[in-house]
Amino acid sequence: MIESKTKQRGFTLIELMIVIAIVGILASVALPAYQDYTVRAKLAEPMAFLAEAKTSMSEYFVANGTLPASATAAGIRSTIGTAITSSLAVSSGNLIVTVTDDSSLGEAGGKSIVLSLVSSSGNQLEYTCKAGTSMPNRFLPANCRG
Repeated sequence: MIESKTKQRGFTLIELMIVIAIVGILASVALPAYQDYTVRAKLAEPMAFLAEAKTSMSEYFVANGTLPASATAAGIRSTIGTAITSSLAVSSGNLIVTVTDDSSLGEAGGKSIVLSLVSSSGNQLEYTCKAGTSMPNRFLPANCRG
């Protein structure tokens, strides 16, 4: 009698379980990283408003030799009210942008980012970017995490 040998076809249950476990582990690491990335991308808007305000402050300083008394004196709009940015304030040369308290922004919602005035010597202003009101550093651009 001749025995015919058949080859195994498909995957065994244990092989499928291993693959599912690997995919689950990768998803559990990738999903939080992706969520942080999306919040960081949304915070590009408040950073753009800070850059605009920084330019206005610098122009006022170069033209007048002093810091402006208010945001409006420098031509900075303080009420913004977009979906991501709620307001921009000027305090002693510091620029403070506040993010809206939106659930899509996670822990960054309702927090602020500060451009802190370091020095105003000669014809230039020097700023340092930092987190304000308990903004988690992981959401800030690399130059603000300092």
